Amino acid sequence: MSTVVLDTITGKSTATTITIGSTPVVSASANSMTIRGEGSAQTSIQQGLCKFWINFNATGTVAITDSFNVGSLTDIGTGNQSIAFSSNMGNTTYARPSQVGNTDSGRYGAINDQDGNTTSGCAYFGFQTNTGGDLDAPEYSSAGFGDLA
Repeated sequence: MSTVVLDTITGKSTATTITIGSTPVVSASANSMTIRGEGSAQTSIQQGLCKFWINFNATGTVAITDSFNVGSLTDIGTGNQSIAFSSNMGNTTYARPSQVGNTDSGRYGAINDQDGNTTSGCAYFGFQTNTGGDLDAPEYSSAGFGDLA
């Protein structure tokens, strides 16, 4: 077995694909790079990476447990918190899977975006009681996927 150790690879042509054996594994063009996924599927590295994530407790004093690309979290009112990004998203149509958690009976998690996504942040709605009243979520997690500005 051979080992190659280097700091820089410089191509001798304008090829934009890296191939291992007979399998192309990475393809690149201006501002875009894809990597070979399962089978023959290609995954965009830029859009496939998480652009922000947050875990926070909204009961009592709102506190961020951990986060990435989140500049601040503001408690707007019961069941309504607003997140400001450190680096803006490229548009307002990014994907934002979320979850809330609670162990108390009579409550259920509701994920809603009361104020709509903006490129600089987004707002969240946490829990509702079984009769529809707003409650702050004791644990909330969210992430965002899409393009940064």
